[in-house]
Amino acid sequence: MEKAATRSVQMEKGEIIINENERPEHVYLIEKGWACRYKLLENGDNHIMAYLIPGDLCDVHITILEVMDHSIRALTPVTLRKFPADEMRNIMENHHRLARALFWSTLVDEAVLREWLVNMGTRLAEPRLAHVFCEMLIRSRIAGCAENESFEFPLSQAELGETMGLTEVHTNRALQKLRQKGLVSLEKKRLTILDWERLKQLSQFDPIYLHYQKQSR
Repeated sequence: MEKAATRSVQMEKGEIIINENERPEHVYLIEKGWACRYKLLENGDNHIMAYLIPGDLCDVHITILEVMDHSIRALTPVTLRKFPADEMRNIMENHHRLARALFWSTLVDEAVLREWLVNMGTRLAEPRLAHVFCEMLIRSRIAGCAENESFEFPLSQAELGETMGLTEVHTNRALQKLRQKGLVSLEKKRLTILDWERLKQLSQFDPIYLHYQKQSR
């Protein structure tokens, strides 16, 4: 894949990487920073459907589908590596091991989306937020972005609310409860899990859907 890559590009926080209904000419790999998949609703609200962190491919499915059915924007300043879509199609058709790895990545994305649907549909605000924190700790470890129980968490409470289907007020209340219970600390955009076992129990977090069991302690 390295041979197929073109140059890296920089984008600022809030910039749109790909718009809904576009047919991108490149597949993007996150090298630094955070981005998100989201849908823009008719009333102007956003609903965030996935976080993208270093090591994540943004849009590999455009090698098969005609257009994007959602948008992707930068949540922080990001560095992206660009892969021409035609080259990615060639890789998927002629390099079976790489095609299998890309397919595996897509399946994991789908597993995460299913878990997010369960999280939003069945859990109250506090365990819902706790589940997001648990997931992002594991994913940050996998990406090599975590130090023990601490990792960069650059999201605003409004963005968290857009993720979980909560108002900013409800998100703030849930965060304060987790802090008061001594489960997490969130200071200067850095999240520290203070009691992993209790946080995992509260959120009913089982990392099996991430398919990185060795990383989950």
